[in-house]
Amino acid sequence: MTLLTEDKPRGFPKPGSRTTAVEPHSVSNMSKGACEHGRGSGMPPEPPRRTRGQLIMHAMVMFGREFCYAVEAAFVTPVLLSVGLPRSLYSLVWLISPLLGFTLQPVIGSASDYCRSSWGRRRPYILSLGIMMMMGITMFLNGDAVITALMPSRGVRKIWAIVLVMIGVVLFDFAADFIDGPVKAYLFDVCSYKDKEKGLHYHALFTGLGGACGYLTGAMDWGHSALGALLGSEYQVIYFFSALTWTFFLTLHLFSIPEMPLCKQLVSDPFGLATPLLDTDGTAYGTTTPKEPPPLPELRPRAFSALNEANSITSSVNREVQKRMTLKSLLSAMVNMPSHYRCLCISHLLGWTAFLCNMLFFTDFMGQIVYKGNPYAAHNSTAYTTYERGVEMGCWGLCINAVSSALYSYVQRLLLPCIGLKGLYFLGYFAFGLGTSLIGLFPNIISTLTLCGAFGVMSSTLYTIPFNLITEYHKEEENQRRQGNHDPSVLGRGTGVDCAAITCMVQLAQIIVGAGLGALVNLAGSVVVVVLSASTMSLIGCLFIALFIKCVD
Repeated sequence: MTLLTEDKPRGFPKPGSRTTAVEPHSVSNMSKGACEHGRGSGMPPEPPRRTRGQLIMHAMVMFGREFCYAVEAAFVTPVLLSVGLPRSLYSLVWLISPLLGFTLQPVIGSASDYCRSSWGRRRPYILSLGIMMMMGITMFLNGDAVITALMPSRGVRKIWAIVLVMIGVVLFDFAADFIDGPVKAYLFDVCSYKDKEKGLHYHALFTGLGGACGYLTGAMDWGHSALGALLGSEYQVIYFFSALTWTFFLTLHLFSIPEMPLCKQLVSDPFGLATPLLDTDGTAYGTTTPKEPPPLPELRPRAFSALNEANSITSSVNREVQKRMTLKSLLSAMVNMPSHYRCLCISHLLGWTAFLCNMLFFTDFMGQIVYKGNPYAAHNSTAYTTYERGVEMGCWGLCINAVSSALYSYVQRLLLPCIGLKGLYFLGYFAFGLGTSLIGLFPNIISTLTLCGAFGVMSSTLYTIPFNLITEYHKEEENQRRQGNHDPSVLGRGTGVDCAAITCMVQLAQIIVGAGLGALVNLAGSVVVVVLSASTMSLIGCLFIALFIKCVD
């Protein structure tokens, strides 16, 4: 592991001079020239270029996260139905976690901007959420077996099995959704602009590969294998692979790139010129505007170098005193965010609502509609066996989706110069909307598996394009600040706030899906309404992107 390099104290300038400071970043293996530039320019040095190995190790956490997510997406509905949860309630299990997440995600995401751990700002949160993910998947996949072994009474056993499995699903889903924000903010903090782009592409690649491996594991018939006989059942085998994968790749991620602790950042920036702030009266998004700001010592002015102009995407210019966030001020800041960030949040909400409508119930759709099985039949009946075969085939379809996502992450790089970020955003939503509508209208095995490739286009789009747009927006704002024609309402945002504002839309989408989809299925009397709802929301998202998403040159 590399050592952190600390900047020397900066000198005071001549009276009347003016300076510009940018947000500090982690420093590792800094070249001599870059260090001298940081000392002479009166600003913290920019992050160094990261090696490909460091970026790959950093992105490996997405492989483990998506592997476990794939296991949950493939088996959550079958597991809940098999332990006896009524059909009218099975979508409501998604409500508890996103309700907590939508409330706390921005707070935790922005609070990580202030974490003073010696290990850095983001990694303590990532480790804590990773442990919660492990606890959740343990209860989710082993809850029924544990309750069966501990409780002889069948009636009591059913109730406790439902409760334990639901707690596991909620805990896992809560932590898996939360962890995305700190992971993205960690990448933004420690990487230069070019490395951020590479890092996001590696994230998309390993997201697809992790999902493919997770769905492939779920598609195997482990119950009749030697490993299944050794561990007890199919679910225990899948849990073994999930726990091993998540532990290994989370460890790689945590030791991939060192972070500079906030206390050292404050030493290198003793006047708080570059700390992420938040408005306490809601007048500006992410800034603090005290009534009487104290005078700050000015530093020697220096022109930005070409390296700084290229790499200072997440930097901010602040001349006010740092003020710690509260829930009220944070929510106020999110309500008053710039319009292009608000539109990006809305489009992300539409996309995730469409994606979750389809993905969370796709294996159930395959089992009931395509294979015409019955999850409520006796476990030794033909109808239930047929349903299980449909669930396994649904895992193969989701594996196709994950492979498609990994491949499309590289196709995006070829298409980007031709159609731009906005065009890629629109294309992802349109391909998903068209694919799901055809699956709903023609529910047979061949066409359904073929069109699963469209799911991967949407997955890769949701995991990369919004965050790429954030970096482009920050870059544009930084250029405007240098030219002196910036908008005061966008000064001083921490990257944790921006990432949290985007990722909390996932929780809101789960709330919408959990509250409405179960009632919609009961009203329609068929699970086919799930894919048709996904198609409708995606096509609405296409229209919204075309009309309201800001185009970045």
